[in-house]
Amino acid sequence: MKYGDFPKVTSFGGVAGFRAHLAELGIDMPCDDIVAGGVESPLAAPLVVDGMTIGNRFAIHPMEGWDGTRDGAPTENTKRRWQRFGLSGAKLIYGGEAVAVRHDGRANPLQLVMSEATQAAIADLRETVVSAHRQAAGTDDGLVIGLQLTHSGRFCKPNDNRRFEPRILYRHPVLDRKFGTADQPVLSDDDIWRLIDDYVVAAKRAQACGYDFVDLKHCHGYLGHEFLSAKTRPGPFGGSLENRTRFLRELVSGIRAACPGLKLATRISAIDMIAFRPDPARSLPGALGPGVPDDDAGARPYIYGFGTKADDPTAYDLSETFALFEILRDLGIRLVNVTLGSPYYNPHLTRPASYPPSDGYHPPEDPLLGVMRHLAVVRDLKQRFPDFALLGSGYTYLQEFLPHVAQAVVRLGWTDLVGLGRMVLSYPELPLDMLSGRGMQKKKICRTFSDCTTAPRNGIVSGCYPLDAAYKQSDAFKQLAVVKKAAKTA
Repeated sequence: MKYGDFPKVTSFGGVAGFRAHLAELGIDMPCDDIVAGGVESPLAAPLVVDGMTIGNRFAIHPMEGWDGTRDGAPTENTKRRWQRFGLSGAKLIYGGEAVAVRHDGRANPLQLVMSEATQAAIADLRETVVSAHRQAAGTDDGLVIGLQLTHSGRFCKPNDNRRFEPRILYRHPVLDRKFGTADQPVLSDDDIWRLIDDYVVAAKRAQACGYDFVDLKHCHGYLGHEFLSAKTRPGPFGGSLENRTRFLRELVSGIRAACPGLKLATRISAIDMIAFRPDPARSLPGALGPGVPDDDAGARPYIYGFGTKADDPTAYDLSETFALFEILRDLGIRLVNVTLGSPYYNPHLTRPASYPPSDGYHPPEDPLLGVMRHLAVVRDLKQRFPDFALLGSGYTYLQEFLPHVAQAVVRLGWTDLVGLGRMVLSYPELPLDMLSGRGMQKKKICRTFSDCTTAPRNGIVSGCYPLDAAYKQSDAFKQLAVVKKAAKTA
């Protein structure tokens, strides 16, 4: 077997074959034999959290399309994606997509920005979801829609998709070398206080738009996530966990004071690992090597991660994550979207997949091990904090076995909600197909080709190029084909 050449999910034949492969891997992933439809399904049960009634257990993760306007408003591509979120039948639209609270915090020049000029258009996105959901499900009862607010921190590209304009919190020997940020200035405490004010203004606008909650993004290497690992930063925003969560606590305090009645949630990277890179000893022209730890800087003990083992940064430690959840409980936040790592520097941890994006590496493990890591982290958090409503990630790689595993983990109480990301770009109807008992449409299943990531990494709008005709027939598809061909001949 070549590196990265793990058995494809389509090769297992059925649930028995899938279970046999899980046994070979030594993982005990729950998987139901039969997926129930209608009210019999555990996935159809409503869930009440923080006074909000969510009508079923399917949720749509926030997904950026890199397809807004230069001033941060939605385009037709954006509206189409949100419409498909509504058509999915999922009753929790968790954030829609990451919306920057100000221009310099954009992850790309076409990311949405919450401003006075864009507020009405971002409100229309919510109405687009509601209208499409009524069309698909017959009623919007139990539909809960949030908006994710963000600043991209180390990964800001507000003006040019080819050039980082990072806003960083501390010197990170691995990421500074990997992303060329060693000479970038560190945000001052005054900068951070001004940014907190910008979040509060953005939250007021989101509430005026009619969103049920705002998500305060603390994941995937962006600024909120970097606060959690700012152990070497001096002053009130670094060092102790109390200081590293000061940004989050001040956001909650400011938004609660300015926006009475607005609910709050957060998406967190519950664990992290050191950055990975293609193994240079096993990379060939046009062929990325398998991922290996990128620790040439000798960053041991590794004190730059959150939920990371200092003596082995390829492994995780939930001690600080448990402590963070205690803080979230004190803050009155009960809805938490749990994800892992960062797609910028350890994508196999965040998004288990068969095929790497253009700036990634071949998976260093069978991606099903990565899925199990997601499930196990959420399971351990739920066991420790049963009063929280947890939304899990990492399900797409399961492909035709997604419904079998999703039903099992909800039935067993490992998670409260099943989050769908890339899968709904190709197959938005999946939740309704499952809940109605119709079964899966196999031709629409995402096979994790990673084109939806490779495209934006190269300045092209994101979407499902292999399976969604709207993208497959677009000029962007031709641009992507050129990029992929160039990568193979490089």
